[in-house]
This record gives sequence, C-alpha cells and structure tokens, in this order.
Amino acid sequence: MDIQLTNINKHFGSVHANRDISMTLKSGQIVGILGENGAGKSTLMKILSGYQPADSGHIAIDGTPLKFGSPLKALEAGIGMLQQDPLDVASFTVLEDFIYGQPPARRTSGKAATALLRAQAERFGFHLPPDAPVASLSIGQRQQLEIVRLLALGVKALILDEPTTGISAEQKDILFGALRELATRDGMIVLLVSHKLEDVIALCDEVIVLRGGRLVGDRQMPATTHELVTLMFGQQLTTHERPKVALGEPDLKLDNVTLRTRRMHVDHFTLHPRRGEVIGFAGLDGSGQELILRACAGLEHPLSGTVSVRGKPMNGGRYRDFLAEGIVFCAAGRVEEGLIAGMTLTEHIALIGQGATIDWQASQARADAQIKHYNVRGTPQSEIQQLSGGNQQRFLMALLPDQPTVLVLEQPTRGLDVDSARYIWEQLLLRREQGASILFTSPDLDEVVQYSDRIVVCFAGRTTEIADASQVTIDELGRLIGGAF
Repeated sequence: MDIQLTNINKHFGSVHANRDISMTLKSGQIVGILGENGAGKSTLMKILSGYQPADSGHIAIDGTPLKFGSPLKALEAGIGMLQQDPLDVASFTVLEDFIYGQPPARRTSGKAATALLRAQAERFGFHLPPDAPVASLSIGQRQQLEIVRLLALGVKALILDEPTTGISAEQKDILFGALRELATRDGMIVLLVSHKLEDVIALCDEVIVLRGGRLVGDRQMPATTHELVTLMFGQQLTTHERPKVALGEPDLKLDNVTLRTRRMHVDHFTLHPRRGEVIGFAGLDGSGQELILRACAGLEHPLSGTVSVRGKPMNGGRYRDFLAEGIVFCAAGRVEEGLIAGMTLTEHIALIGQGATIDWQASQARADAQIKHYNVRGTPQSEIQQLSGGNQQRFLMALLPDQPTVLVLEQPTRGLDVDSARYIWEQLLLRREQGASILFTSPDLDEVVQYSDRIVVCFAGRTTEIADASQVTIDELGRLIGGAF
C-alpha cells in the first residue's frame, strides 16, 4: 500500500490548520510526524483516517483517489488511527470495547474474540483483562486497548498519536519491536505523531515536520535532536536553570494512609509536602500513584490513616472542600475530567470563581489574557474540542489558580512539545516560588528527575522515597519502578 496526499487544506474558522500539504507514504515505512502544538499534525492525521474532511485536496491509495466520509470507510481502506485521547466506551468491558465496531464479516464468538484479544495483548506485553471495565483502565491501558483493537481489524496503515504516554519503558520497547516487525515483515505503514524526540529517533525511518500548518521539511533518519528541534521551531531552544526555593512547613499531610480500589492499593503511606517543594511520583500504570494523588485532593478516601490540611482533618471530605483549602487537582484525562466538550474557552473561565451571576465581559477578558499568556492557539469563542490536544493541555494549565496552596497534577505536560512543556513548568515553578507545593506524576522519567526535589516511587502498592532527586539517575529510577527496592 502506498498513500498519496495532495494539496490538503483545512480551516477551522480563521485558523488555517493545514496548508497545501502533499506527501507520499510507502509500505514498510515508519514515519514520524513532528511539529509544535497546533502545527496541524493531528488535523492532518484525522483527515487521513476519516475523522474529518479536508476542505480541498485529495487522498489516493496506490493511485486510486478515495474520499473518506467516516473512520469506518478509512478502516475499510486499511487506515486506522489511535487518538491521543482514546475513543472508547467507559461502560463497556475490555472485551466488549475490543469487539465494538467490527464489521459483520469480522465478528466472532465471545470465546474466539477473547482468544484474539489475549493473543494481541500478549504480543505487546499489555495487561488487558477481558472482563475489566474500560472505566477502570488508566490512560495508558486505554491506548493499549485501542492499538490491539485496530490491529485486530486488519489495518495496513496505523496512525499513532502519542502512543507512549502512560506506558513503561519496557512496554515501549515491546511496542516498538512489534511496530518494526509490522513494517518490515507485514509491509505496514506506521505513522508516529509524537513530541518525544527520543522515540522518533529510536523508531522512525523518516521524519516529516509541520510548522504553522505547512510542511516545512523532512529528514531521512538517523537525524540528531538538534536538527529536529531546529526544524520544528526554526531555532534552537535555550535551557533554564530551576531556581532554588527555601522550603516552608507542610500544609497538606498524609499520615499512615491506606487506600484501596478494585485493582490498586497503597498501604500505610505517609507524606508531608513542604511549601515550595516539588514531589514527583513515578511508577507503572496501576502501581498506586494515581490513588495517592487523588487522595490528596479528596477524590479517593482512605480506609485508614489521616489526611489533613493545616491541621484540619479532611478524611471523607469532598473535592470542593479541598479546593476551598487551596488544594487543586488536574487530571491526566483532560477531556474526561478537566474540560467540557461543547463549551467555549470563555465559558470555561466563567465556571471558575463565579458567584450567582456571571460577568461575561470579565470572563472573556480573562480568557483572552490567558490565551495570550499560555500561547493557546484559539480564541475566547473557540469550543474546547476544536483545539489540538496540546493546546487543550495549555488551556487546562491556564485554568489553574494563580496562588494555590497545593497543586496535584497528573501528567501536566501530556502531549506537549518540548518548548510548550518547558513553558508550562516555568509557570508552575512561579507558583512554587510563591509557596505552593507541587505533586505530579509523569511517565517521562527525565521530567520527574529534572523538576522534582524528591521522588516517590510506587510499585504494586509499595512505595519508596528518593530524598534528593538530583542524586538519582534515570537508570536507577527505572530499576526502582520495576520493583528493585
């Protein structure tokens, strides 16, 4: 299969997301699609996979022009896409979601579908219990489920939008090995949309770079990080030292806390984050770090032990009670828990800190100021789902209060390019300088080591603490995450 895209154009209001983009993709290639947030990468891939139409231009497979009116038509032509926020059904089981949407010719019995699911998951080293509710899965597991579902549908061109978010280094190695096999043995086209340059360098045969909606260059691999960053941003990026901050007394305390859900647990955990301190949590999906962070914000309640804020017991408190004390939570599932589809950016601003009436003029002015401050590619009137994933993440960060007591953040730079991630951390560290504590998770161990004062490593419900993050290497942290306490 060879795919030709010719003069693809797409507008969203005044935003020209794709500008006359032409490229040819050949069987057996693994191609990286790079660009800063809002460069048009996801838009182009959604056009190719039938999720949205181009305004002009055409797509051809092996020289035959095709027009995809829906993702189903693209799947019938052999093109499937893993979205950055996986499209699944929370009320389904893993097996039901795996089967969902299969054409009649591919439908099998429950027993046969279970065997196929297990075989595909084992090939990648994924843990996907067929009877588990999709709602119980982490972001990483939901991505994994979508990958195996698309492969089971027999796609010949597989588009992956940030597929390594939320999976371990070992799982990533298994995934990359399988993708190389699919390309070399089966002749599949693999398109990797990613902001992780190390992933692109490790996996791809070729890189295509978009900037401002235009195709600005391509490189045959290998290429250096320096070359790719320059293509993405038009210049090299400067680095900034993390300023030192004098630490104060803790506002939030977890003492001997035990947390349990159906699939995760943490036993007898104690943590006293100090004012101005950044604590990073590292661990494989399901290891317990999600439970701890949610307990810090009243979204999970301990079976035993005490959660308190400035000496005030908060066991059983609701999130709004924690929020009133300055404890702010930001979820990894930005669309599911952080933002509201169908609402404009101004309407999101209006939800925060309003009384019985809404000052729409002030809300729009605030939205406009935050859009400029966080360099969000959108307008106060843009609906949130019209933004790219990276710009949604930027705006989610823009909703954080200026002077919180504690910021509790799940993957705060999820889906962001390197410059955007650096900028978000600059804004977070400003709040740190004002005395806020920051607790965060990230699957990116470099990020955990770079920004943390200390690190909590979680494995199968057990925890260990690295008192000085500057004294640990990535390799050492990786071994701890694997259970080598």
